[in-house]
Amino acid sequence: MDALTLLLINNPWIIPLIVLWTIPWKAVALWRAVKNNHKKWFIFLLILNTAAVLEIIYIFFFSKNKQTTTNRES
Repeated sequence: MDALTLLLINNPWIIPLIVLWTIPWKAVALWRAVKNNHKKWFIFLLILNTAAVLEIIYIFFFSKNKQTTTNRES
């Protein structure tokens, strides 16, 4: 067996931990993509599962400008 398989067999809590880490990030990223009318980002975020890496990049780098200008207008 390879190292990844052994790691997952010996530590079965890793997958649930990754799922619990990913779900909130994905939810926030999808919500912001819809709010900012970023249809392409929404599709990428919905289809790709990157253990929250892509979601975090979107939240902090791509959705930030539009959301801060929206908050200033309110």
